[in-house]
Amino acid sequence: MFEDTIAAIATPFGKGGVAIIRISGPQSFNIATQLSDKKPLVRQALFTPFYDAQQDIIDSGICLYFKAPHSYTGEDVVEIQGHGGIVVINMLLKRITSLGARIAHPGEFTERAFLNNKLDLTQAEAVADIIESTTEHSVRSAQRSLQGVFSKLIDDLVSELTELRIFIEAAIDFVDEEIDFLNDGIIEQRIKSLIEQITAVLSNAKSGQLLRDGIAIVLVGQPNAGKSSLLNCLTGQDTAIVTDIAGTTRDVLKEYIQLDGLPLHIIDTAGIHDSDNLIEKEGIRRAHHEIKQADKVLIIHDVRDQKGLDDFIAQLDIRPDNQVVIFNKIDLIGEPAKVLNHDSGDQIFLSIKTGEGLDLLKNYLKKSVGYNENQEAVFIARQRHVNALSEALTAIRTGLMQLQVHQAAEIVAEELRLAQNHLGEITGKISSDDLLGKIFSSFCIGK
Repeated sequence: MFEDTIAAIATPFGKGGVAIIRISGPQSFNIATQLSDKKPLVRQALFTPFYDAQQDIIDSGICLYFKAPHSYTGEDVVEIQGHGGIVVINMLLKRITSLGARIAHPGEFTERAFLNNKLDLTQAEAVADIIESTTEHSVRSAQRSLQGVFSKLIDDLVSELTELRIFIEAAIDFVDEEIDFLNDGIIEQRIKSLIEQITAVLSNAKSGQLLRDGIAIVLVGQPNAGKSSLLNCLTGQDTAIVTDIAGTTRDVLKEYIQLDGLPLHIIDTAGIHDSDNLIEKEGIRRAHHEIKQADKVLIIHDVRDQKGLDDFIAQLDIRPDNQVVIFNKIDLIGEPAKVLNHDSGDQIFLSIKTGEGLDLLKNYLKKSVGYNENQEAVFIARQRHVNALSEALTAIRTGLMQLQVHQAAEIVAEELRLAQNHLGEITGKISSDDLLGKIFSSFCIGK
């Protein structure tokens, strides 16, 4: 399919025991033959020296040859394994490009695998998700996607939609026949079944997205309320400076942790208050920006002084379901740790200093996003998958309404076609060049 041959270092930059260069394309075998003094054999490890243009040895190592179509990309692929020095591996790469290969773009090997039908789009994305996984749960879920679990669910739904569309369009074509296909209840039941199936897949996709992306939690409050202490407590290290001096944190501090397998992106912000200090004002501006992006906003407040709390919360402009008030320092007044649920926003009473109530906070965060550490997601998913499933579900529900209310067979068929297209976007059966470019450009160079 491709006339050019690409090459890239597939191992991380730096010193190590082994470094690997991957070559893919029609000239791969010829390049390997000129690089070595031996012809590589299919799927056999060949130990050989690698030569420069003057036939001086650059390095010695292993050459592996995978003949098309039985390779990762579906093309002729060669992997060169040499010593993991920065200079030597770049000398090898320079020699390979001089023999006719060009440097690969980010994700180009996996893009070729997709375009050569070795992987569908969800499997291609799963490759990147495995590399980027930060928890064991997300690795296992990404592996399921790579093995085709997600793809099969989508393909089965598309097959059912195709059969249903054929059935409906037959009813349209044979409208003069005595059999009334639209009113016998079969189509309605099949559409309802599809709605149930897509709803279940959508629920799993949301769990898979949660494992992949985690949640962003922003800590806000007035100066010296205990935000930085809570950050240090959650991360288990002295990430933020903690003093009795108000306004110690003047910038946004970001830390990543995992909570029983759930990725958390914790953001500590500058204390929000009126200030004439230019540095503090910039920190407060950044705090408001992070608040708008957050999945959850924890408002840290001294339990001994609740005066002005409502006014403080009002200026933050946060939805009640997005905010949690953390009443800190309960150890100073003898208040027990507890969680209170209110329509205006939930409240958690705890002591960051003694640790009392921190387990309540952690369990609350997991429960608030529907996370269960004992139930791994069936597959990994991305926001675009969730969006496509939601749009497909909307289209099918619209089709059901048109069937039940108006008996509008043509509109029902069109809504099912739209739903099928949305599902096709997930696996790449229907895709734009812009979408593919966005997905594969986020990969590392050698993948």
